[in-house]
Amino acid sequence: MPRGEETILIVEDEAAILKLAFKVLKDLGYTVLSAVSGEEAKLKLQQDHGRIDLVLTDVVLPGRSGPEVSEKLKKEYPELKVLFMSGYADDRITHKEILQKGAHFLPKPFTPSMMAGKVREVLDGSQ
Repeated sequence: MPRGEETILIVEDEAAILKLAFKVLKDLGYTVLSAVSGEEAKLKLQQDHGRIDLVLTDVVLPGRSGPEVSEKLKKEYPELKVLFMSGYADDRITHKEILQKGAHFLPKPFTPSMMAGKVREVLDGSQ
């Protein structure tokens, strides 16, 4: 699996997925932070002074959606890269909207190697 040294913030409210993603990315050499909501994600970015390279966020979050969260974060940190993930098949409007904007998307369920490959692709690619 592709490895890295960048800093990744995972925004996920489902504990099992958060735990798996955290462990896989940490084992691959990344510095990993986590948040369960958009508000917590914003605090983590502020605490880290914007030195986070990628936000891996669920599309459906408590409070604000992943796209809303990423839009707010990118206003303050325009260089921030974002990778959306979701397992909701009935959330087609949000998925369509995300994909139409050219955003990166990882469907759930995913394997560790799928996640690692997509994370590396987003980090190595352009905005």
